[in-house]
Amino acid sequence: MSEARVIDGTAIAAALRQRVSEAAARLRETHAITAGLGAILVGDDPASEIYVRAKASACAASGIASFEFRLPANVGATAILELIARLNADERVDGILVQLPLPRGIEMRRVMAALDPAKDVDGFHPVNIGRLWNGEPGLVPCTPQGCLLLLRSVHKDLAGAEAAVLGRSPIVGRPVAALLLAADCTVTVLHSKSRDAAAICRRADILVTATGRPAGVTADWIKPGATVIDVGINRIRTAERGVRLVGAITPVPGGVGPMTIACLLRNTLVAACRRRFLPDPAAL
Repeated sequence: MSEARVIDGTAIAAALRQRVSEAAARLRETHAITAGLGAILVGDDPASEIYVRAKASACAASGIASFEFRLPANVGATAILELIARLNADERVDGILVQLPLPRGIEMRRVMAALDPAKDVDGFHPVNIGRLWNGEPGLVPCTPQGCLLLLRSVHKDLAGAEAAVLGRSPIVGRPVAALLLAADCTVTVLHSKSRDAAAICRRADILVTATGRPAGVTADWIKPGATVIDVGINRIRTAERGVRLVGAITPVPGGVGPMTIACLLRNTLVAACRRRFLPDPAAL
């Protein structure tokens, strides 16, 4: 048995944020453009509050303008859609983030569909979802994008790799599968109705767990030498201390989490360039 190599998501995210900061500075110096991110927070969910503050801090550190819009939890869908319409027309705002989850009774799909696809930095608009699955340029969801960048830090060429994605949510599992397909992997998406998920996972060179359930995968599910990307609160259980039998694994915390905000900054800068028909920033 061999010890796992830990993929340092914190370091990889810091490097991406540095590249975003440098590209944002070039955009200001060359074109007098400051990329802007507008964040909509509905209600007072404590986790969402912390996350929005972290995004605002990351924007400030990267030279991206940050605009925050707060609405009460009892607001109706009409008020949210009216705010989105104003931000769609606001030239200061290149990216719009609607912090999830939304209060009960507000349909997420309706809200996301109201966004200008060119400003949809979370990549949830139907147009961006369609572009992702069709292999066309678009804005890609941040957490799945972060997963792919972490995989590329270990595998320079993903072509031909067999990948298993555990979870089929529209926020993580499905877009991760689309990105892996675009990278020429052979992809199986597993979910609660899948038969013998453990046997399928044991064949995989790459395993992405995105079920949101702790302790959902045990060490005997993992092929020796496989790379495991652990999204969220999952832990890989072993009979002894430590994680073994895997080639590389993302820790929790310090794995995918830091990449999500870094990719949000990246998407905001890319959106700022594409909206003005400028080339995407190099090396992002």
